Amino acid sequence: MGRSRALAPLVALAVCVSGSTARGEEFRIAEVRSLGAAGAGPLQPHTIAFTDHHDEPLADPATGLIRFEDWARAMPVQKQSLSLYPSFVEPMVDLTENGVTKPYKEKLHMYVAEARFMLSKPAPSIDLAHYVTTAFLERMDPKVKHRVIAAADIDAAANRNPDREWCEAKPHVLCIESHYELEGKLPAGIRVANQLVEKKKKIDDFLRFQSELRLLSPAELDQPGLGKLTGIDAPILGAIEQNIFYVNQVMQFAKFLAVLQPDATDGGKTIVSAFIALAIKTRVIENKNKYANVPVLRNLVPGQVLVGKSSFNTGNSLSGGLPSYARNEIKAVAGILDQE
Repeated sequence: MGRSRALAPLVALAVCVSGSTARGEEFRIAEVRSLGAAGAGPLQPHTIAFTDHHDEPLADPATGLIRFEDWARAMPVQKQSLSLYPSFVEPMVDLTENGVTKPYKEKLHMYVAEARFMLSKPAPSIDLAHYVTTAFLERMDPKVKHRVIAAADIDAAANRNPDREWCEAKPHVLCIESHYELEGKLPAGIRVANQLVEKKKKIDDFLRFQSELRLLSPAELDQPGLGKLTGIDAPILGAIEQNIFYVNQVMQFAKFLAVLQPDATDGGKTIVSAFIALAIKTRVIENKNKYANVPVLRNLVPGQVLVGKSSFNTGNSLSGGLPSYARNEIKAVAGILDQE
C-alpha cells in the first residue's frame, strides 16, 4: 500500500452511542492519570475512570501516540495482553515506491485506552456469552454494518496468529466482517485527494475490517496475567474480547478487552476493566501535509485527523478521531452491561 493510500485517516471498530442506561442515567467519563488507587480513587456509580496515556513522557506530543517498541518495553503487561497475540512484533511487508518493491518493517504507533467502571450487580449474574453476537455490535453503533463470515473467508492479508487459528470452531466464537463509511467532511476530502494521486494509490472512504469476537473460556482466562493488567486483587470471573486482525487501511490491528471481577468490598457489585488497543501504521502518522497547497485539503493531516485535531473531524464516532471513538466505545459497553 503506497504512502498516499496510508493517508486515509481512521481505524475500525466504530462506535457512536450515548452510554445511557435503562434507568435514564448516563455514564460519564472521569479523566484520570492512571487506574491505580492513587490515580483513579474509589469508583463512583455511573462513572468511568478513563485514561489514554496521551500525556505520558513516551507519547508523541503532537498525537499522544506511543511507538510500539517503546510501549512493549515500558508496558510489558499491556503488550502481553493487548497485542493481537502475545508474541506479536512489527511485521515485515513489501512496500512499493516509484515502481520499486522492497521489504520494509511496518513500524507502528499505539493508541491505548484503559477504563474502569462499577456495575451494581454480582459478576456471576452477568452472562457474557449473551454478547457474542452481531446484535451486540449493532447496538453499539448501527452505522457499522456487520455480517458473520466463515473462517475460510478471512482475507489473505490478515495477520496470522501463530498460537491458534482465528475464528476457531468452538462455542462463543464469532467471525465477523464489518463495514464503516467515513462520515462528515472526510469523504469529500478523500474524493478531492484521490483526484491528485495515481489510480493505484486511491484512498478508500470506508473501513472494511475482519474480527473475531469471543468469550474467553475458563481455561483461557490467564488469571495471573489479567490480574496484573487490571491491577485488582480479585479473581477473574469472565472476559470478552474482539480481535481485529485485518483492516483495509491505516491500522495493523486492534483489540477490545473487557474483564469482570467482583468488588472486594461488596459482593453484590462488579468491577469492569475495559481496554482498547489500536496499532496505527507509523507511515500514516509521519505522512506530512502533502496537500498544503490545496486550500480545501490544508487540514487533511493524517496524524491530526487520527487524534481529532483537524477541521475534518466531525461527530462522536471514528470520524471524530481516536479519543472520541475510545470514550464512546467504553460508554457504550458500560451502558449495555448496566441495563441488562
